[in-house]
Amino acid sequence: MNINADTSALAATPLTGNRMQRDSNASSSWFEAFAQAWGKALDNQAAVIEQRSDTLGDGGDNPSAITQLTAESLKMSFLSNSSHSSLDSVGKALETMARKG
Repeated sequence: MNINADTSALAATPLTGNRMQRDSNASSSWFEAFAQAWGKALDNQAAVIEQRSDTLGDGGDNPSAITQLTAESLKMSFLSNSSHSSLDSVGKALETMARKG
């Protein structure tokens, strides 16, 4: 069994069996599913920030609300940087495996 040949095709491997529920937005590879999961996490955090921002816009501009919005914004920054780093790292690893295969 050639491990390099097996791993070089990993990014393109379709999701099969019961590993993941399929829907109309289902991805065809685990790397796409990985990216979609990050996207969903970022979308969820953006919704939290939107809620906090609406509270401020509705006159709830007290120090604790501003602090909460700041904290949620920093969390968004952390998530965004983490998603970029992890997707970049995995992408580079897959590229390296494909070249060696």
